[in-house]
Amino acid sequence: MKNGIHPNYHEVDVVCACGETFKSKSTVNGDTIRVEICNKCHPFYTGKRKMVDSSGRVDKFKKKFNME
Repeated sequence: MKNGIHPNYHEVDVVCACGETFKSKSTVNGDTIRVEICNKCHPFYTGKRKMVDSSGRVDKFKKKFNME
């Protein structure tokens, strides 16, 4: 590897909006990375699916394809 052309790869703390923290490695400057969602609060991993229905889109879809 050539010297002086690679970014600084170091350990950082990742902090989620839910409060979960874990360590990872990154080339981002600083010691902390803040994320909005992680595997502890993501609906896919927790099994808690949330459906956000703005302006009745789900109902329109069901009505269109006779799924009611």
